[in-house]
Amino acid sequence: MEHLTKRYGSLLALDDLTFHVAPGELFGFVGSNGAGKSTTMRIILGVLAADSGRVLLGDEPLDFSARRRIGYMPEERGLYPKMKVGAQLQFLAALHGMTPAAARASARAWTERLGIDERFDDNVADLSLGNQQRVQLAAALVHDPAVLVLDEPFSGLDPVAVDVMSDVLTEKAAQGVPTIFSSHQLDLVQRICHRVGIIASGRMRALGTVDELRSRNGSTLTVRGDQSPGWAQGLPHVSETSYEPGCTRLRLADGADDQLILTTALAQGAVHEFARTTPDLTELFREVVSA
Repeated sequence: MEHLTKRYGSLLALDDLTFHVAPGELFGFVGSNGAGKSTTMRIILGVLAADSGRVLLGDEPLDFSARRRIGYMPEERGLYPKMKVGAQLQFLAALHGMTPAAARASARAWTERLGIDERFDDNVADLSLGNQQRVQLAAALVHDPAVLVLDEPFSGLDPVAVDVMSDVLTEKAAQGVPTIFSSHQLDLVQRICHRVGIIASGRMRALGTVDELRSRNGSTLTVRGDQSPGWAQGLPHVSETSYEPGCTRLRLADGADDQLILTTALAQGAVHEFARTTPDLTELFREVVSA
């Protein structure tokens, strides 16, 4: 995605958005509602046209033929409710160019893999929302796509289904398939993604591996003991974020010497806890979005 810009009237939905997803990479695309995630995905698929910028697959602009190689899962699900699960998957596979025999075999394989093979001959409308979600994922995978673009694929799934879907995405990544997906389940994004992009107001505000993002603002040190307020003042690469009797929390930048901090704390009084932690993705997301 190179310099994508999109306006809806006076609303700037995407503002010079640039990022890439590498082969075999699980890329978590996260942001608040209305941040621009779905607009970006619709531009990738050609559902929307960007006002400026371009989308490339490798070094080539995406055209109709290339888009047939993408597995897409829209946020607004696109299944036919009065059509049987198996027939629907075979129909969608055929639209991507598969032969009838290959489409049937793939539909069977994916319904078994996702635990809905017993509902193969049931209408989609008769399935629970969670099982409909599994069918929707099968629809994105049935034609053996070269790229996956999934908008909120984990929404509405129970924990077992989340594990199944996570395993499927990890397997596709191991096969070299670049995958971009959006999700509000940041603990899941943190667990399975190779890289993460945080978008806010149409701009990419943070981009990198989970470890890079979590360490970009330093780590937090919690010191519980008998220290007085301001005891860490003047220590290099250290700033006090909060103090209450018996507990001080410090923000550590690169270069902070935790042994010097411990020595200083002990000079002030007993130390009962000395714990260093790195902010998780949820904390970072709140910081980025609020900023």
